[in-house]
Amino acid sequence: YVGSFLVDDCCLDDQIKQLHTQLKYLKQACKKIRPVTLKFSLKGVKIYDEDEMTLLMAHALRRVSLSTARPIDGQFAFVSHNPGSTYGQLYCHVFKARHARAAQFLNLLLCRCFQLFYLEKHPEEAQESSSGSLPQRNPSLLNHGFPLSVSALVSFRRAPFRGLRLSTKSSPSLTRKKVIRAKGLHSGAYRSFTFTPLKQRSVHEQLSVSQKGQDNVPVRRSRAPSLAETEEALAQAVWSWAGLADSSYSLLADDVMGSYLLCPHPKKPKSGSLIVRFPSGLKTHLIENTRKGKFMLEKCRREFHSLGELIEYYSVTPDELPCQLCCARVNHCYEW
Repeated sequence: YVGSFLVDDCCLDDQIKQLHTQLKYLKQACKKIRPVTLKFSLKGVKIYDEDEMTLLMAHALRRVSLSTARPIDGQFAFVSHNPGSTYGQLYCHVFKARHARAAQFLNLLLCRCFQLFYLEKHPEEAQESSSGSLPQRNPSLLNHGFPLSVSALVSFRRAPFRGLRLSTKSSPSLTRKKVIRAKGLHSGAYRSFTFTPLKQRSVHEQLSVSQKGQDNVPVRRSRAPSLAETEEALAQAVWSWAGLADSSYSLLADDVMGSYLLCPHPKKPKSGSLIVRFPSGLKTHLIENTRKGKFMLEKCRREFHSLGELIEYYSVTPDELPCQLCCARVNHCYEW
């Protein structure tokens, strides 16, 4: 854990630019860090001490507005609103990962939580079949020396019911001591999903009552989407909004500049396409397969061995695109 700094609730595109400016500054300015363990679930994000015993911070997912990363610097960060803070007061919480791949993996985990949280809030927008398909080749985005033990830091448990404007001339004011308090959790804190036997019995009774009332309702027999357990599947799920139906396009229009969506091409169902939010709006690029079995965007000359390489390249440089792809994502279920 590097620290947290105040973020103004300004225009989303300006906020992203300013966030990355400050993250770039913190790479050089912050030398002190605190080893922590991050745990993700659809309830939110929890930050524990290195021993995984002492809870330092807890942020309900509905209070987290966006997730971002700077893999080149090994940085992962998310922005959240503190219920006790004044209106429009947000904090960016910054973490330094072991390496670039780990930072991207943490970002993908939180982005996927956003998607599943949206599906939980809007079950009517789920796809008929949410199994999804993996890239034709395994993307090499995350599989270079990533510690396998990180899976132990991720919580896949779900509840059984449904239910920046900062000056670039001055350094951001880090509030490490004020934000991290073991006893007083005021940063969008949520309680751990641990039921007593009495609560368990109560929940099961509520579930049985709701199920009895839905006996005559046709049940959609599709596999419920979940957090992917492999790096490749996780990346593909985030890139393609796995589990969500046609509303993906409208959500993409309200996301950060450079956000993108992998999906079948509207006019060529057997071909893939990359839809990107550019300054001029949403634009669809056909993903072409070359005779050598490589991938390339239409009207672009560069070829790639996998979709992962394609995404990674255009995330670093725009090249022939109007702007580079952005790994940041907003939480469309964010609440004040």
